[in-house]
Amino acid sequence: MKIMQIGGLQKLTLIDFPGKIACTVFLAGCNFYCPWCHSRELVLPKEIKRLSKITEKDFLDFLEERRGLLEGVAICGGEPTLNKDLPVLCQKIKTLGFSVKLDTNGSNPAMLSELIGSGLVDYVAMDVKLPFERYVEVCNTQDEAFNVQQSINILKMEKVDYEFRTTIVSSVHSREDILKIARWISPAKRYYLQNFRPEKTIDPEFEKVTPYPIEFLTEVRQIIAPFFEVCQVRTL
Repeated sequence: MKIMQIGGLQKLTLIDFPGKIACTVFLAGCNFYCPWCHSRELVLPKEIKRLSKITEKDFLDFLEERRGLLEGVAICGGEPTLNKDLPVLCQKIKTLGFSVKLDTNGSNPAMLSELIGSGLVDYVAMDVKLPFERYVEVCNTQDEAFNVQQSINILKMEKVDYEFRTTIVSSVHSREDILKIARWISPAKRYYLQNFRPEKTIDPEFEKVTPYPIEFLTEVRQIIAPFFEVCQVRTL
């Protein structure tokens, strides 16, 4: 576990927290290395060092000033659950009267279970990067896939509102890969296919990748939609 570093703050978002007028706070550091990720400033250690950090006090002062104007806070990364103080931060946000949404890669099921069990999160969006057997491609060990599996199971217990989502990269994900992911996580409440955006990726080679046409994702969505209460294509 690491010491929390707040690497960014989006002061207003109408899309990051479903149904809420919110802000988004970005926590630096990640345990996965997805070369197509477009948040390299929050993942790569050398980029993190260059970030203008925001203190927790300044962030909480901002929230205090927005009481009655904002409804929620989306906590993103990097990977927020790497931070041992995340439950404390969530509690402070909740005490100020805001709902909390967590974006996670699902690699820390113990932290996820703690946050849900303590009522510290109201909505969880979990990224499912690849089919189970391919997780070794974005982390140091295939063991992470088992952590992701546990997190999937935790969310499907429906003790908190949630969604699963996958950023679909044409050079990484085949049609069969998407079907494997859908079979793995189904049945579930919500699953979103997000089309890749080739901008400021961790591996610059991915900036040359042409995203799938929207028609491809729409066709795949029609195949997997019966496995979910909600299944949609989302443009990043």
